[in-house]
Amino acid sequence: MNKRLRALVIAEAANPEWVSVPLVGWSLAAALRDVADVHIVTQIRNRDAFLRAGRTEGADFTAIDSEAVAAPLWKLAEKLRMGKGVGWTTMAAISALGYGYFERKIWQRFGAAIRAGEYDVVHRVTPLSPTANSPLAARCAHAGVPFILGPLNGGVPWPRGFDAERRREKEWLSYVRGIYKLRPGRGAMLKAASAIICGSMHTLGEIPRRHRARTVWLPENAVDPRRFTLTAPQPGTLPLRGCFIGRLVPYKGADMAIQAALPLLRDGALTLDIIGDGPQRAELEELVRREDVAGAVHFRGWLEHGEIQQAASQSQLLVFPSVREFGGGVVLEAMALGIVPVVMDYAGPGELVDDATGYRIPMGSRAEVVAALRERLLAIAADPSALPAKAAAARTRVMADFTWQAKAGQVENLWQAILKGQEPLRDPLPRPQ
Repeated sequence: MNKRLRALVIAEAANPEWVSVPLVGWSLAAALRDVADVHIVTQIRNRDAFLRAGRTEGADFTAIDSEAVAAPLWKLAEKLRMGKGVGWTTMAAISALGYGYFERKIWQRFGAAIRAGEYDVVHRVTPLSPTANSPLAARCAHAGVPFILGPLNGGVPWPRGFDAERRREKEWLSYVRGIYKLRPGRGAMLKAASAIICGSMHTLGEIPRRHRARTVWLPENAVDPRRFTLTAPQPGTLPLRGCFIGRLVPYKGADMAIQAALPLLRDGALTLDIIGDGPQRAELEELVRREDVAGAVHFRGWLEHGEIQQAASQSQLLVFPSVREFGGGVVLEAMALGIVPVVMDYAGPGELVDDATGYRIPMGSRAEVVAALRERLLAIAADPSALPAKAAAARTRVMADFTWQAKAGQVENLWQAILKGQEPLRDPLPRPQ
């Protein structure tokens, strides 16, 4: 029987009160406490949220104050991103410049304990970005303590035909993103890591082949079953209800969802809930008015994370043609509610959905995406009897493999394999087909 491991889990971004990467960091680090003796190291900005969540400082977690470097870099990034909610590559790149300072402070605080063997493993959960190098990896290797990196994810290439969306997102730095591989320290980090967890096949493909025996695929997203207690109705008949969930920005594709669904919206076979908000909302509302489908498309606005399941669980379909999605957490959340996802066969969503659990639309130009999505929606409406079985399969898959409890077990199994010297390492889940 495997012994309960002692782990130092680094989650620079980890916060139960936020969304996106901080929520991933918090959720995985917190879940790992159920399978191992975990001490979490996070950044000082998360301290109060940890305390409000009932964690004890010193015993359960340590908050590292790296604001001397992090704060001015954050302000610089805010100026250079050229708008709120855009320029994410710029934000990640500038934040990565100061990350080494955070880890140096971790070594000052925990270096002696690591060298003394007080931890069986050290695992960096966040940042997710593969552009942030970890100087701790080599230090841990020298101390004889396994260092685990990841899940890493990000940098999925913009698909051809969507350059206008790329510019509207102020993703200028994405044109030269690949230069991060030349940064000093990356090679040493990858060489020293005992395991490299990649959240997408794209990110895995960026790892040099000489490190592949220590590289595994494991998506970073999961769900908390306590937040998804409802089950969407799936009668297998018309009319259908669909939902789109996400920021209302061009690359998320809410406009393509509406355009593709127009024939069904007009004849009463489908209604569509748009859950989210953003700079594209006025444009979308004008599209709906112009096409005379205002009675079939409902803008629900921005909802708190806990309110989304109530709104979404009335739908049978998640219509989500986002063309550049790293993780696709919203897809797993929909599947957990028994909603059948219709997603692009590209990056994160295309790796979470298979033919048993939903529908994948081939990537192409904007016109090709709309045409293929319309064809699929028309086919579903012509025979909706397949939806109940797909919904059940989707829900079963998520509850088996994509809860935070399941993910913690998958990571703990990886730790045990490392300590037993198993190489090449096995993926915790089967790779997508």
